[in-house]
Amino acid sequence: MPYDIVVCVKQVPDTTNITAEAMKEDGTVNRAALPAIFNPEDLNALEAALEIRDRYGGTVTAISMGPPKAAEVLRDCLYRGADRVILITDRRAAASDTLATSYILAQTIRTIGRFDIVMCGRQAIDGDTAQVGPQIAEKLGIPQVTYLEKIDWIENGTARVRRNVGRGWEVVEVKLPVLFTVIGGANQPRPPAAKKVMRYKRARIPAEIEAEVKTGLGQVSDEELLDAIERRKQELARQGLLIEQWSLDDIHADLNRCGLPGSPTKVYRVQAIVLTKKGFTNIPPTEEGIRRLIDELVVDRTLG
Repeated sequence: MPYDIVVCVKQVPDTTNITAEAMKEDGTVNRAALPAIFNPEDLNALEAALEIRDRYGGTVTAISMGPPKAAEVLRDCLYRGADRVILITDRRAAASDTLATSYILAQTIRTIGRFDIVMCGRQAIDGDTAQVGPQIAEKLGIPQVTYLEKIDWIENGTARVRRNVGRGWEVVEVKLPVLFTVIGGANQPRPPAAKKVMRYKRARIPAEIEAEVKTGLGQVSDEELLDAIERRKQELARQGLLIEQWSLDDIHADLNRCGLPGSPTKVYRVQAIVLTKKGFTNIPPTEEGIRRLIDELVVDRTLG
């Protein structure tokens, strides 16, 4: 039996390269100051979805919310085998916290329509909250299984999976539709396929088309510009290279639940901690050694 799978992916700032300009004055992340990458565990979620499709048949639709440049991660999804990709981009969604983001993604999934499985990475490296996936499940009213490690089988509308619980694992059976959050050790994401890269490297969202046509034409009338943009969109659509671009209006979103109005979470500071102490302290595995260690931790206010 084939399954329709929706995968939520995100373009994130590379948190291994934090700079002094990492935050804006309003407490939001200055994404323009940091290099952007595909969120690592979202790649594992995509791979898990592709493995299900390869095993049982069906479709994989990747969705992402972000600025137009986030179309790059959707092209990457196409390179790896996704059947359909959709970018939700809207200035009114800027500065959304996990509550607003999960609402927008849930509305997007509802707009897509039929789905059997929703896949998310366990968490994004720019927030480390692990909240968006479970919040999407709650808003969609479907069960969730977090920390997915392995899918044993899917039969008759039921999935049997293994989830990591830290020092061990547990086997869970769950009815579809269901949302899974996938951990980094669940699989080894497949690399982009060379043939798909050659085909989809020219895939564009309408916003990218508009920017490229403006640059290429230079000074022309508004009518000529609009005509050239429309012709370019139609050309890419015929070739299957037009990436879908949705706004908040397209998903019938309540604007009071999006962006800053729908985001009660406020970030006041992003800080890079650098450990400057050199060397190490050798603690003997004795009762006296442990007592000295605890005393030192109390003095340093690490404990107590």
